[in-house]
Amino acid sequence: MAGCRGSLCCCCRWCCCCGERETRTPEELTILGGTQEEEDEILPRKDYESLDYDRCINDPYLEVLESMDNKKGRRYEAVKWMVVFAIGVCTGLVGLFVDFFVRLFTQLKFGVVQTSSAAVEECSKKGCLALSLLELLGFNLTFVFLGSLLVLIEPVAAGSGIPEIKCYLNGVKVPGIVRLRTLICKVFGVFFSVAGGLFVGKEGPMIHSGAVVGAGLPQFQSISFQKIQFNFPYFRSDRDKRDFVSAGAAAGVAAAFGAPIGGTLFSLEEGSSFWNQGLTWKVLFCSMSATFTLNFFRSGIQFGSWGSFQLPGLLNFGEFKCSDSDKKCHLWTAMDLGFFVVMGVIGGLLGATFNCLNKRLAKYRMRNVHPKPKLVRVLESLLVSLVTTVVVFMASMVLGECRQMSSSSQIGNDSFQPQVMSEDVNSSIKTFFCPNETYNDMATLFFNPQESAILQLFHQDGTFSPITLALFFVLYFLLACWTYGISVPSGLFVPSLLCGAAFGRLVANVLKSYIGLGHIYSGTFALIGAAAFLGGVVRMTISLTVILIESTNEITYGLPIMITLMVAKWTGDFFNKGIYDIHVGLRGVPLLEWETEVEMDKLRASDVMEPNLTYVYPHTRIQSLVSILRTTVHHAFPVVTENRGNEKEFMKGNQLISNNIKFKKSSILTRAGEQRKRSQSMKSYPSSELRNMCDEHIASEEPAEKEDLLQQMLDRRYTPYPNLYPDQSPSEDWTMEERFRPLTFHGLILRSQLVTLLVRGVCYSENQSSASQPRLSYAEMAEDYPRYPDIHDLDLTLLNPRMIVDVTPYMNPSPFTVSPNTHVSQVFNLFRTMGLRHLPVVNAVGEIVGIITRHNLTYEFLQARLRQHYQSI
Repeated sequence: MAGCRGSLCCCCRWCCCCGERETRTPEELTILGGTQEEEDEILPRKDYESLDYDRCINDPYLEVLESMDNKKGRRYEAVKWMVVFAIGVCTGLVGLFVDFFVRLFTQLKFGVVQTSSAAVEECSKKGCLALSLLELLGFNLTFVFLGSLLVLIEPVAAGSGIPEIKCYLNGVKVPGIVRLRTLICKVFGVFFSVAGGLFVGKEGPMIHSGAVVGAGLPQFQSISFQKIQFNFPYFRSDRDKRDFVSAGAAAGVAAAFGAPIGGTLFSLEEGSSFWNQGLTWKVLFCSMSATFTLNFFRSGIQFGSWGSFQLPGLLNFGEFKCSDSDKKCHLWTAMDLGFFVVMGVIGGLLGATFNCLNKRLAKYRMRNVHPKPKLVRVLESLLVSLVTTVVVFMASMVLGECRQMSSSSQIGNDSFQPQVMSEDVNSSIKTFFCPNETYNDMATLFFNPQESAILQLFHQDGTFSPITLALFFVLYFLLACWTYGISVPSGLFVPSLLCGAAFGRLVANVLKSYIGLGHIYSGTFALIGAAAFLGGVVRMTISLTVILIESTNEITYGLPIMITLMVAKWTGDFFNKGIYDIHVGLRGVPLLEWETEVEMDKLRASDVMEPNLTYVYPHTRIQSLVSILRTTVHHAFPVVTENRGNEKEFMKGNQLISNNIKFKKSSILTRAGEQRKRSQSMKSYPSSELRNMCDEHIASEEPAEKEDLLQQMLDRRYTPYPNLYPDQSPSEDWTMEERFRPLTFHGLILRSQLVTLLVRGVCYSENQSSASQPRLSYAEMAEDYPRYPDIHDLDLTLLNPRMIVDVTPYMNPSPFTVSPNTHVSQVFNLFRTMGLRHLPVVNAVGEIVGIITRHNLTYEFLQARLRQHYQSI
């Protein structure tokens, strides 16, 4: 995190406030991570870590491979399948727990409000409505207050968690997002916020909850609760953990909507950058396990018919079916597709408006709410709850229309079966403020659980007036937009579906009443409206289509839903991004899209790489390693030896030349200066300790001027590390020529690996051979996963700083590399599809000339580099 630099610029978590205007160019802000003042856009931050999805093929790992045979491989695969099944079952049980308590608290609240002496129906006759309102406020404010307190305990439990899980599956490590404490606060906070009357859903947080289960269950340990720890030797890597998080997120979708295939596609579409056939089977199996676990227990608890599997998910849309008496009725016809396309366009516009308003609210919260004491966040949540409760109560009392109960309202229709709803249709009809034999259509929507209101809009015929639907849509739209982003666990799927269903039902009423299309089925238009608005907000296509088809259990809706979602996405994308992508951008997470723009191929790897390297030698003294670790924040270091044979041609004029790659000296000096500023702001060993202090200096002979460089490489092929400089490591005091001298690349070693070697005292003295250095096994190297010690917290006084560490057995000698001339699209595809964290740039003779990380491939960084490219032409 950047601090105040002199009197010119001060950077906080979210933005940079500079005393002098335009002290940094957009390109510099993109490189350093900051806020571009002209557009007030938050640029990707550099304090987010990436996941190590690529395997480190070092000596400990090779020892594991040598001991592995087909029998052990099958056992490992069997354990993975069992863990995936356990993740699905546990996610289903979490969904059951959330659903049970949400229903319990909601029934408790409405039961007291409707049956007490201050009941709404009684007070509408006696004139004590103020007491009814106060009673309702008491319940809602208490529940929301408890939900906000849980978010104060674990801030990442706020919201739906889908943006954070999307980042994790994309390869970004968001702190605390998959911890057990986050799961507990999320689960308990969800049923407090939903029962508190806020316009939020419990389905979105189920995705986050499933991901946490997937991350924690295979580890058999918890960072939040240290006593929860078992000796489970499997799955000790980011690679396995990320696969299980993919399965858990898919299981969360499956449990929420009863859509196992949709959950699998959601995990594929929204996040995971690395995918294979084996992972697809495991994710689908996990989703099926979650769906049928939840279905089994919900059906047994609510209907007493264990094993009947009647309730597949937390949200069910019921059966769409025309009345038997209406022979002209069809669910939809080819002529209706034109209306669906128009609804998709309107849904995209409404979704873009929703996202724009919510983005402005989020920025306002970041500037004016989040920097203040945490109590202010709680007060904001209580304010939203207060306004929502008053609006719901007053709208039902003043804006609701008393309508005559029809026969369909009294006895229901075929679509309302016990398998679909636990309450009878009559119990969901609210007669607040209305005389006998009539009901309040606005109260029927507002004073019911959101799932029941959605079913009313999908299946009840002729119960809502167009004015009521329009007012309900406007009020719900504004309040849901205000609510999403406050400090409570909240989902956006159900509010968007309900808001869109009201829009679709309004379109159906208009077509029936004013255009004379009496044959249309109102439920279909409500479903298409829900899809259009939800698609316009979240911009999902493949997975959302399948989720809605599985929720309706009606395959004939596949074509209209797909067309509507595509049109809504295209329309919304013309104005802004989806709501989850917007919140990812507001957090400054360096998310990688699926592919780069065509224009970016004008750039090469040499244009986007970082040439200012911090590297280590194969044999390095402890004092140098400690200084490097304490003065940098890098998570991987190239292992190099000096290629002194090329130094004569290294400096030419104002260009630094290393074979076929050129750098501008001014650019390198600027980046070296930034690195020097960061280094000087951290406590470290004196920089003099980084210099050559060894009594014996190993000098390398200068090669003959005319000696062929390729022949040199061939001569050294059997001596991979010819030049060992234990004391020489990059220092901020080195000159530019020293820092950017030609370096032969041998591999990559991670910060966590270096810290582990120091903690375990893996080193040898200079009068010994490197063979005397202790060797660590793969299990010992991964023992501290996923929380490796911090170098600043270690007591290294017992270590002799003159001892030498041989890092070659623990480095990755064969990481993915690219040439400096590789086009950016190729670099991007390799980086994203293989789930890389670091990508060295190596020239034709094996010299490392730069390194590419996730931040070098973000859209903002590439745009800045492209502008520089155009300026240099």
